Amino acid sequence: MSPNSQGSRRGTRKKLKKDERKKGLSSITESIRDFDVGQRVHIKIDSSVQKGMPHPRFHGKTGEVVEKRGRGYVVEVSDKSTKKKVTIRPEHLIPQESE
Repeated sequence: MSPNSQGSRRGTRKKLKKDERKKGLSSITESIRDFDVGQRVHIKIDSSVQKGMPHPRFHGKTGEVVEKRGRGYVVEVSDKSTKKKVTIRPEHLIPQESE
């Protein structure tokens, strides 16, 4: 047996930590937020919601909504030199302000 955990959330002690005032469940408006196809969104993982959580490597990235799939959205993100499609629930997405 390995002494170190090899789980999908390893190394995320600081990355998935919430601010002291924002601990607990997020508001209901974040889970019913609507995004349009082609809209740019930021991926910010909400650690209080485990469903539809993307891999922590995508935390802080910006992508484009490609399609709606069930309750989640398919977001195309550039990971190094490749484009990847990630299915994410709206609790983990923030709309990018248009300038």
